[in-house]
Amino acid sequence: MSTHQPGSPVLPVTFRPGRTRIVLLCVGTVMFTVISAVGLTLDRLSAGERASFVVTAGLFLFVLYLLARPKVVADEDGVTVVNITRVRRLAWAEILRVNLRPGDPWVYLDLSDGTSLPALGIQPGIAQSKAVADARALRALAEARSTPGTA
Repeated sequence: MSTHQPGSPVLPVTFRPGRTRIVLLCVGTVMFTVISAVGLTLDRLSAGERASFVVTAGLFLFVLYLLARPKVVADEDGVTVVNITRVRRLAWAEILRVNLRPGDPWVYLDLSDGTSLPALGIQPGIAQSKAVADARALRALAEARSTPGTA
């Protein structure tokens, strides 16, 4: 059953910090290229030392990829929160409140089990107005779908 509330986006929808993601992946790619090139062009290094440059560059790129990974995906059945190293699937009924207070680094979801889950996919770092709009949209979706008798 699909119900669309005014002010809430059409499902499915993915929230992610786009500018932050672009910056992290671009910096990671440049770092990987530069460190690998330096390691491969230095004549006095052995093959093992050259490989260690490439592996180190790969580790830097991997860490920046993990930092660029967060997103929040909302669909008819619930929300999937993808953070740096963990993925958690929530039913709409589990989400009591969506919070993004001034100074918060990202959205927090207050859950029915009494815990709070950070949702790093909505963060005001570089694009504060987009994060606020995304938090409001997710809040509208949660409020529309968490009440008994809806969707």
